[in-house]
Amino acid sequence: MDMTYRIIIDDTASDPSAGIWFAVPGGFTELPIDVLLAPPASAAADRLRQAVAPLMEAIPDGITRQQFIAQLASGQQLLRALREVGTVHCSLGVHRDDVGESSGSTLHSLFTVSWRDIAWAPRSVSAARAVATAEQHSHVEYLDLPGGPASMGETVRIPSPESGLPSTPLLQICAYLPHPDCKRMAVLMLSTTAVERRVQYREILQQIAELTSFESPLVEAQNE
Repeated sequence: MDMTYRIIIDDTASDPSAGIWFAVPGGFTELPIDVLLAPPASAAADRLRQAVAPLMEAIPDGITRQQFIAQLASGQQLLRALREVGTVHCSLGVHRDDVGESSGSTLHSLFTVSWRDIAWAPRSVSAARAVATAEQHSHVEYLDLPGGPASMGETVRIPSPESGLPSTPLLQICAYLPHPDCKRMAVLMLSTTAVERRVQYREILQQIAELTSFESPLVEAQNE
């Protein structure tokens, strides 16, 4: 998988209320949840309309325009469902496959960061409990990261016929990072239909987890 490494510091990096700081490799583009789900009369909604307007004008016919609007609405529905379960960040990953016979094809993934309330317990216990109680987790790992104890696991899900979704297997790799207050947990998830690239995506998520912190790295650097 071809990934270009570059450093882009988001404005939230200096926000002391962010609660969690992380870095993603090249190829991931953040989907601004707050903007995409902004109330109709808000300033954020106006910015969204301004951003979408050139795309709408470039669509040549009405049918295609309606299809685009439907897809946008579907995407907003997905983001709304993610936010309802505590998701605070969502990024779309697009990478060129440079491994094996499928070299040159495009791989897609979805990276999310969510908060989960948990019963108080030592962080190592919470990390172990997360993968032990998760449904059908395989390739379970326990990690000692710079940000504290964590665990990882993965599962492959196939949508049920009743869902109306294509029956394409979906690989979901999760990293569980208990917060230092021991009352909540950050769940990093990387999802993709490229199940055959599970090793590479596992490495990507572990790299992100290793760079995740519950304290702003910029503040630490300024104090040095």
